[in-house]
Amino acid sequence: MKVKVKKLHPAAVLPQHATSGAACFDLQAIEGGEVLAHGGTLACRTGLAFEVPAGHVMLIYSRSGHGFKNSVRLVNSVGVIDSDYRGEVAVKLINDSPLAFGVEAGDRIAQAMVIPVPSVELIEATDLEETARGAAGFGSTGS
Repeated sequence: MKVKVKKLHPAAVLPQHATSGAACFDLQAIEGGEVLAHGGTLACRTGLAFEVPAGHVMLIYSRSGHGFKNSVRLVNSVGVIDSDYRGEVAVKLINDSPLAFGVEAGDRIAQAMVIPVPSVELIEATDLEETARGAAGFGSTGS
């Protein structure tokens, strides 16, 4: 599959897969900033817009190194870029650690993948098919 990517800023970097087996490609910041400690946030521009094919979605995830090494993650956990969105993709980071986290222009700030999404039709129903679990909620399958 080919996905068109438009550079909206001269500092934007076309994403690439780091290795042949990588599921995601990295997104890079076009500007620097600081994510302050204890819940500070920073919105990072990528300077890129994507033409996600119809029937697909681009999902944006935190970089595992940011989480494990620095307790920095995406504010919204997973970003969703729909196939009909053509604006700039931005990433908002949050810092859960007691230390500030610096971002420089060109730093890899998130990772993304494009995956197929089935089209579903939601139908109102008066009854749902029974299952062994039923309506049992959190922790119902063991500790």
